[in-house]
Amino acid sequence: MQFDDADARGVLRAVFDAAVAAADPRTMLHAFLPEKPAGRCVVVGCGKSAASMAASLEEAWPDVALEGCVVTRYGHEVPTSRIEVLQSSHPVPDANSEAAARKILKTVEGLCADDLVIALISGGGSALMALPAPGLSLDDKRAINKALLQSGATIGEMNVVRKHLSAIKGGRLAAACRPARLVTLAISDVPGDDPAVIASGPTVGDPSSFADARAILARYGIDTSPAMRHWLDHGSETPTPDELPHAEFRMIATPAMALAKAAACARACGLNPIILGDALEGESRELGIVMAGIARSIRGHGQPVAAPALILSGGETTVSIGATRPGRGGRNTEFLLSLAVALGGEANIWATAFDTDGIDGTEDAAGAVITPDTLARAREAGLDPRACLAAHDSYTLFDALGDLIRSGPTLTNVNDIRAILVA
Repeated sequence: MQFDDADARGVLRAVFDAAVAAADPRTMLHAFLPEKPAGRCVVVGCGKSAASMAASLEEAWPDVALEGCVVTRYGHEVPTSRIEVLQSSHPVPDANSEAAARKILKTVEGLCADDLVIALISGGGSALMALPAPGLSLDDKRAINKALLQSGATIGEMNVVRKHLSAIKGGRLAAACRPARLVTLAISDVPGDDPAVIASGPTVGDPSSFADARAILARYGIDTSPAMRHWLDHGSETPTPDELPHAEFRMIATPAMALAKAAACARACGLNPIILGDALEGESRELGIVMAGIARSIRGHGQPVAAPALILSGGETTVSIGATRPGRGGRNTEFLLSLAVALGGEANIWATAFDTDGIDGTEDAAGAVITPDTLARAREAGLDPRACLAAHDSYTLFDALGDLIRSGPTLTNVNDIRAILVA
């Protein structure tokens, strides 16, 4: 099968659409709902998908007197009639993040055993619902959040620290719901789909400790304020799973589900898909070099799959900024620029990488596309691809080439998807 540039771009966009559709709460949330309660039904939640999940719940239960509130990222709201939608900042929390956390805790006060709390949790919740632990300020949390984002720490490591500096995460929201029954409906955006990591696990018991949080901060050389050091040395541990018998957790969408749908789309387009995993981590630029080697192996040897092929992977990579003042870009565009540089303009290889929430890092694009002539077109535009990569300025390059994917907020989030088409 022959692929020209238009064909390849069309396939990659179809893969994007299939992956996002696989995690749309409007198509799957109703299948995971619990029995309707005898008492009140209170809804709380946080994350980039929280508003769309709330709207889906309202549609599924028109006969239930739903009440409560959820918080989502600015611009990710959708109309609801019974569940209030709050908005706050991501990836660094703001005053509305703290106000939302306080309101959510207030919402679950005074419940009884006949009541039901439904928690709608998705990626991004750590920043969107941020309540400092006793003695800490929001500025303390903001400073640590920024440092973690620039450190190269994994999402799991970041959330261990976040939950131990919080008055609502690490199972503390679940503890506040007692004695009501609590059912969490979650969309996973983390490697391994660990409930304790998604949004820093506000509704599940915490297997980590203050010692773990201190070790992570030390590992990445992150300094803390005196108040933060005191809390990390003397604060009260988060609840363990055994302390939350009233809490149940149900996963409604995962990166693996999105990759499976992307693979099905690839087969329908005449490609041989191979899924390398849903939990790949590490430096974005290093993964780009590795993936270039796999693509070359397919082209040259038909291994590990014969062309035409689509190499699929998920997970969350990192970008370690260091002392360099960074340009613009996210982990997906940095991965793609590294991949393009490593391929060196090799023929018949195209690729995309994108965050399924529609926003790569803090930019207005979900990701981008590379083509066999990406490097040549960049040079014609007066851009040095290697210099852009060194300066963490991948967004600028892809924006100049018109190769960014601007989908807008997708209202879901199963982390990053990478797809490399080898014809």
